[in-house]
Amino acid sequence: MANEISLDGRRLAGVANDEAGEVGADTLFNFEQEGERIYANYSGGAIVDGHLVGTFDGKQWDVRYVQINEASETATGHSVGNVELLNDGRIRVEDEWEWESKSGEGESVHEELSR
Repeated sequence: MANEISLDGRRLAGVANDEAGEVGADTLFNFEQEGERIYANYSGGAIVDGHLVGTFDGKQWDVRYVQINEASETATGHSVGNVELLNDGRIRVEDEWEWESKSGEGESVHEELSR
């Protein structure tokens, strides 16, 4: 249990994303976790408001997200991300995502801001 990763209270930012994605370095995710359920609110950069909900088994998340961008366009999608604990105690997520409301898919990386 001591080595178990929790996302609760963590704040992550996008550090890399494919061209079809809207999340960037200015997009900040604020996480909550209850057991295996995870939730996040996010905004910044091209994203005015976003929410994700999903599950996290301590190694991988499986989430659905909904967001609205600066052009007032809504979008939904699904992603599966591998979560790892970095040597400095921060979280890094390598994520494969796909839009469900439009065409496009890609890979992104999120990292926790300094604690």
